[in-house]
Amino acid sequence: MYYMSEIQQDHEDFIGSISTASETIPYLNKIKDPNYVWNIYSVLGRNYYYTYDYPTAIYYYSKAFTLKTDQINKLEAKNNIAVIYIKQHQYNKALRLFLSISKEKIVQQNPIYHSKILDYIGICYSKLKNTKALAFFQKSIQINSEAKHKDGLGKTYYNLAQYYHNNKSLSMMYAKLSYKNYTLSDNTNNRLLALKFIIENTNSAAEAKEKALLYIKVSQDIYSFRQKAKNQFAKMKYDSKREKEENLKLKAQRIKNELQLEKQESKNIISYIIIILASCLIVFVYYFLTARNNRQKIEATYQSETRISKKLHDELANDIYNTLAFVENKNFSAEENRNHLLKKLDDIYSRTRDVSKENNPILSNQNYTISLKEMISGFNTPKINLLINGLDEISGNQLDEIKKISIYRIIQELLVNMKKHSDATLVAITFKERNNTIIINYTDNGKGIGSNKMVHKNGLHNIENRIQALKGEVEIHSDFGKGFEVLIKFPI
Repeated sequence: MYYMSEIQQDHEDFIGSISTASETIPYLNKIKDPNYVWNIYSVLGRNYYYTYDYPTAIYYYSKAFTLKTDQINKLEAKNNIAVIYIKQHQYNKALRLFLSISKEKIVQQNPIYHSKILDYIGICYSKLKNTKALAFFQKSIQINSEAKHKDGLGKTYYNLAQYYHNNKSLSMMYAKLSYKNYTLSDNTNNRLLALKFIIENTNSAAEAKEKALLYIKVSQDIYSFRQKAKNQFAKMKYDSKREKEENLKLKAQRIKNELQLEKQESKNIISYIIIILASCLIVFVYYFLTARNNRQKIEATYQSETRISKKLHDELANDIYNTLAFVENKNFSAEENRNHLLKKLDDIYSRTRDVSKENNPILSNQNYTISLKEMISGFNTPKINLLINGLDEISGNQLDEIKKISIYRIIQELLVNMKKHSDATLVAITFKERNNTIIINYTDNGKGIGSNKMVHKNGLHNIENRIQALKGEVEIHSDFGKGFEVLIKFPI
């Protein structure tokens, strides 16, 4: 259980580690070797420290300190208590403990541990505004340099960066040295800490952006790795528990079978009872599953009908309205117009047969821009003057089929709403491509609608849903008598 709690702690599952380690407490008074008890108290102390419950952390570290263990364990517990005092801003208390630890011969013989204690003493003096701090930091650097301890150097350089916070050049120099040494020691958490300090204190916007992007990438990599490890450990623990439970069940069954052999009469009675209960359970489960299956079928039917209804409104209804607009404004004595109408009707018929099909063929072929222009021109009537600008800037080859369909449907939805509701005589649609972003600006001089009464239903709601699916943004501006404007942006 102790080893499992250590693994959970290593992967920053502190709550899970507390739960696992706490299960060992009832058995601690039966353990003869106090070092094992010390391990449990220490792992609990660290967990409560990492979850910011400092009083409870001190409680467990104090219990570890009072155990009759070797000197190293006692000094470790004492060190951990002093670290918490720093977190609680009780620097004088922490300083007294660290100074007493630094005088121990066993500490002075261990360069890495000695440098760490000197570093903590420097932190305490620094917080107390005492210039002695610098000497301890320098001594720590000397020891770590001789020992080639990159992680220790990274920590001391970071403390010096904070110590020289009023001297920007020195502070940044030590912060970058800290980042370099933490990188070499592969200490990712403290590397991020140094990165954050550099980002917050640099005067260079370019450097801040570069470090911020690196910070985000490293953070995401760490989160992904730890989450994967946490999930893997949870599965292993679950599988182990399940196997244990199954073994217990098998053992209980074996005992039960042995008793049944010895007491045949009792076995028969128990068997009858089990059969009756099992039959009742089977009947209950059968009716329950049947009822649940019926509910699921009803729900699935409702969802299917809702999806088809939305599909009909989003796709076919707008196409039919577009076709009606085309019929109103074209002379069908011309062969070209008749053929165009037949093509539109045939397209509507084809997609009616398979309403679940997402992509309209006209939107995914090489003549995408021509198709879009034809659809828009269908709304150009003697009473409505349509202006299109910048459509040729958008290359159909740069957009995937989903974005092509979305642009087509959004423009179609806006024009249908304009025709139905706005009484507009002038419509302008502008297309732009800036910094890998598509910008569409729709404006008309219709009657508009008050912003306090605007309700996004059907058309406008569909437009917002499409833009959100593309990870874009949409702004709608309108007021009575002042027309209607929509600004749409989404990444290529």
